[in-house]
Amino acid sequence: MNGFFENVRWEQIGEASQDTMSMLVFSLLFTLILGLMLGIVLFLTSKGQLLQNKVAYAILSFVVNIFRSVPFIILMIMIMPLTKILVGTSIGVKGAIPPLVIAAAPFFARLVESALREVDRGVIEAATAMGASKSMIVFQVLLREARGGLIAAATVTAVTLVSYTAMSGVIGAGGLGDLALRYGYQRFQVDVMLVTVVLLLVLVQVLQMIGDGLVRYFSRK
Repeated sequence: MNGFFENVRWEQIGEASQDTMSMLVFSLLFTLILGLMLGIVLFLTSKGQLLQNKVAYAILSFVVNIFRSVPFIILMIMIMPLTKILVGTSIGVKGAIPPLVIAAAPFFARLVESALREVDRGVIEAATAMGASKSMIVFQVLLREARGGLIAAATVTAVTLVSYTAMSGVIGAGGLGDLALRYGYQRFQVDVMLVTVVLLLVLVQVLQMIGDGLVRYFSRK
C-alpha cells in the first residue's frame, strides 16, 4: 500500500481539501442567499401569485435560463474580467467563488421556485383571508411550509457545487480538483487521482446524508 501511494503528499492533500472546503462554504453561503431571493421573486411574479408580473417574470426567467445553460467551465472563462474586478484576482480560491456563485445561484433559484409551488395554495389563501401581509405570507407561510423542499434543494446545490469546485482546478483555483488535474492527470499519478476522487465522493456522501437527515427532521415537524 505504501508503495502504491508513493506519489501522495498528504500535506498537499490536506491543503487541497481545505481549499475545496473554503470554496464550497463561501460559494454555498452566497448561492443560498442570492438564489433564495431570486427564487422567491420568480415565484411571486409568476402567473396567479401575489406579485404577478408577466414582464418581470419573463425577464428574470430568461436571465436564469441563460446562466443555467452555459457550461460551468465556459462560464468561468467568460467572466474572468468580472471576477478580477470583484475580488482582485481570477485564480485561486478567491477567484473561483464568483463563478461558482453565478453558476449555482440560478440553479438554486429554480429549485426554490419549484419548492414554493408545492405549497398548498389553500394555506396561502387562508393566510390572505386572515389579513396577513405579503411579507408575512412569504416568511411565515411560504418558506415555513416549503422548508423540507428548500433543504432538499440546498443539498442538491451543495453537491453540484462540489463538482464545480473540482472543475475550478482548470483555472488554477486550487483544491482537490486542481490536485487531480495537475498531478493525477497531467503527471499520470494514479494514486493522487484515486485519493482526490475518494475524498470528493466522501464529501458528497456526507453532504447528502446531512441534507436527507434535515429534510426528515423538518418534515416531521
